[in-house]
Amino acid sequence: MDRRKFLTYMGCGCCNLMIASCGTTPITDRRQLKIIPEAKLNAQAAQIYEKVKEKEKLIVDTSELSQIKDIGKRMQNSISEYFYQTNQSDPTINFDWEYILIDNKKIKNAWCMPGGKIAVYSGMLEVTKNQNGLAAVMGHEIAHAVAKHSVERASRNVVINVATQITDVLSGGKLSTVNRTTGMNTVGLLTQIGIFNPFNRKQESEADYLGLIFSSLSGYDIRETPLLWERMKETNKGKNVPEFMSTHPSPDNRIKKINDWIYQVMIDYPPNSIS
Repeated sequence: MDRRKFLTYMGCGCCNLMIASCGTTPITDRRQLKIIPEAKLNAQAAQIYEKVKEKEKLIVDTSELSQIKDIGKRMQNSISEYFYQTNQSDPTINFDWEYILIDNKKIKNAWCMPGGKIAVYSGMLEVTKNQNGLAAVMGHEIAHAVAKHSVERASRNVVINVATQITDVLSGGKLSTVNRTTGMNTVGLLTQIGIFNPFNRKQESEADYLGLIFSSLSGYDIRETPLLWERMKETNKGKNVPEFMSTHPSPDNRIKKINDWIYQVMIDYPPNSIS
């Protein structure tokens, strides 16, 4: 088979796959590519989560952990109630929610794995300061899971990797030659800066927006959110890299967007009856 026919067949096959695997993000309706089964990622995440619980020192039976669980429960119920009231399918229907507090004051972070597996590091509590600040962080992390960002990211990685390999073949190995000549994965670096980082920043902004909505639906004061990110900005002072090299928006851009969204979110997504 000559290269033209090969390219035609591969192009048609990839287009059919992507069309069949397209979906939209809840609420924002952004188009998504999802070719990796969500159930598979959820199962893998649950296994990793168990390993984290075995490896890390956990804080149990404390008021801080109780607050995390209370916020999480309130938020997960409010999210489900919102989709029920709006006659939409609940994207969290197959989640197995779980919350842990990791004893590590050096790490000021939190995360939510696919399927609702959430972890907060004790160092993050020094930044959140209060219930509304903690809700802002958890709303953002939960938003990543609700929006299926991990599924989308894994799917995009598969497509990019396949496309890169096909391009290398059709170009007679020119991409591989570039990497060998430079002595580094130059093609991969350009792909990271030009494709992956902008895409990840888009997901982060979407999680900021959805996180505001979920916090508001749950009855928390989202006016604390920009104050939280101001504190994070101060905590990370001198550690931020240029935005084009980062997977996250710059602190100033993030805070500006949040301030632009806040009052409209408060109007459009008031606390629901379950909050």
